[in-house]
Amino acid sequence: MTSNIIFLGTAGDMFTCGKQIRASGGMIIQVDGYQFHIDPGPGALVRAMQFGVNLRQNTAVLVSCNQLIHCNDVNAVVSAMTHEGLDVQGVLIGSETFINGDEEKTFLTEHHKRLFEKVIPVGPEKRIGIENIEITTLKTKSVDTSQIGFKIFTPKFVMSYSSDTGYSSEIAKQYQNSDILILNVTLPFNEKNDYLLSSDDAVRIIEKVKPKLAVITHFGKKMLSSDPLYESREIQKQTGVQVIAAKDGLEVNPLSYSASLKQKTLNLYN
Repeated sequence: MTSNIIFLGTAGDMFTCGKQIRASGGMIIQVDGYQFHIDPGPGALVRAMQFGVNLRQNTAVLVSCNQLIHCNDVNAVVSAMTHEGLDVQGVLIGSETFINGDEEKTFLTEHHKRLFEKVIPVGPEKRIGIENIEITTLKTKSVDTSQIGFKIFTPKFVMSYSSDTGYSSEIAKQYQNSDILILNVTLPFNEKNDYLLSSDDAVRIIEKVKPKLAVITHFGKKMLSSDPLYESREIQKQTGVQVIAAKDGLEVNPLSYSASLKQKTLNLYN
């Protein structure tokens, strides 16, 4: 069976998301016949169709936080997965704030929560097994203290996804022993934010982790102005690790670490 990582969107702030300068449908992991949909933001359904992903095949939906850009379309996704509950299936793994809410309401409705076969609210440093796949939740440095990243252990590769986070040595340490490291690098070099990664932070993390492949995604307005391709080349130059700047529709083979763009099937940009 083939294994793929497909980027349904690479927007990293509400400017790039709101104008759909970059898409925001999240990310798909396909391995051993299982399909995981991470952070289905605005447009997840149309981007899945655009890039040839069948959401009915979702095994689980993973949501890192209760922010619109990460979870706006989760209700639409589970509706598509289950034919609006005619075929209740799938697992939802999400931050406690996303699933249970806090002082603000969660994007997840009670009706759509019932369409999942199982709903698992989790904090950081928890382990969930789905068949022969293990998912470990990771700490983030975020205003939302319940926000999490994900480390996915498969029989063929280990992949870490940072979600939105600031830098710390403790955060970086979690990603060790990852074959593929996917970092939300919202800011370019010489920019600083306590709760978002910059290219400088990416260099520090990648130097510590030394993955076989690093992918930067989730780009903000300043990163797009600086050009993610330039930023990724400079990060690669400084770390000696292969680094790819994600594009909407990017497909990564996690076994060969090769990348290609999936063919667009909709004329969305005419």
